[in-house]
Amino acid sequence: MQHFVVVGAGQAGLSLVAKLRTEGFEGKITLVGAEDEPPYQRPPLSKAYLLGEMVKDRLYLRPESFYADQGIDLKLGMTASALDCKAKTVTLSSGEVLEYDALALTTGSEPRRLPAAIGGDLGSVITVRDLNDADAMAPYFIEGKSALVIGGGYIGLEAAAVAAKRGVKATLVEMADRILQRVACRETSDYFRALHTSYGVDIAEGVGLDRLDGDGHVQTAKLTDGRNIDVDFVIVGVGIEPRTKLAESGGLEIENGIKTDEFSRTSDPSVWAAGDCASCPVNGTQIRIESVGNAIDQAEVAAHNMMGKGVAYVPKPWFWSDQYDCKLQIAGLNIGYNTVVVRAGDDGALSHWYYAGDTLLAVDAMNDPRNYMIGKRLIEAGKSPAPSTIADPETDMKALLKA
Repeated sequence: MQHFVVVGAGQAGLSLVAKLRTEGFEGKITLVGAEDEPPYQRPPLSKAYLLGEMVKDRLYLRPESFYADQGIDLKLGMTASALDCKAKTVTLSSGEVLEYDALALTTGSEPRRLPAAIGGDLGSVITVRDLNDADAMAPYFIEGKSALVIGGGYIGLEAAAVAAKRGVKATLVEMADRILQRVACRETSDYFRALHTSYGVDIAEGVGLDRLDGDGHVQTAKLTDGRNIDVDFVIVGVGIEPRTKLAESGGLEIENGIKTDEFSRTSDPSVWAAGDCASCPVNGTQIRIESVGNAIDQAEVAAHNMMGKGVAYVPKPWFWSDQYDCKLQIAGLNIGYNTVVVRAGDDGALSHWYYAGDTLLAVDAMNDPRNYMIGKRLIEAGKSPAPSTIADPETDMKALLKA
């Protein structure tokens, strides 16, 4: 009987083992997870779960009975410490050695942390990545407390939104010239800066952290603009790094994560990778797409190909972020854009359309699900309405799908 091993029990790992079964794989499946919890959703951790609007059981991607029912050996609270691709074995932290016929690495990513030299190891300095992080943060979100959020990406902004909604005085610092600079256009940055400011968040752009100080727990933060502020806790949202250590131990090729081809296969023909840990080829470049949609789609392609089906992975990126009463939905990749078209919708809805010349690349939609879906479908179909057409308020957007 064939044995397929999947290391990493997040969204990608769960999607992969589930797809193996639905596609008719009858061999043995082992899913290894470092946490004590079965696979769960991560996006709500910095949103609904942190706000107390979602209980832990609702985070689980499948009921615990699913794994036994599907004949999936779920090994929790274990990491994989070594990979031997020649022998086709994975050694677990428990000392157990698993032999595999095919292996998938869905090891995810980990948050970048502040150096200890500037106070990163003080108590109450928190990253946002897993359930333990969210549980550790929750007691600090009390009205009247003060928080410093480091990093103006989506994780930092979501955490700042939760803080403000809970009555916490939040200061957010971003070293770049503007929030969301790495991932969004200036127009989207301007929208979210205004939104957060309206809720009382103090946003400081072009400002970094000099150091944190305190007696065991953080008490003050010195910023690079010379300010010293009192803080009760600090949320660090300065990006993530793909977990590649296991892949490296097996000699797999690394390029912006674990390098995969269009079939989600790594440099070893018996090993696949998917999710945040893996890079895939897009227009001749190995890129990582840090999203739930990518984790699911890439993992399902890996499952097909572990079974020898030869299915190519064509990324169809989509993302979302919830902040206050705004739902941001993103379709496509805005890499290489040189023009942004702004389209206003009804009741404050707004969308930003990214173009490279006359080619539509991506859409940011704020409380505008209709134009988000239209933009997503246009991008996936390879259709690019003229920028002037999108800018024209009289344009029948739905008709563009039939053109």
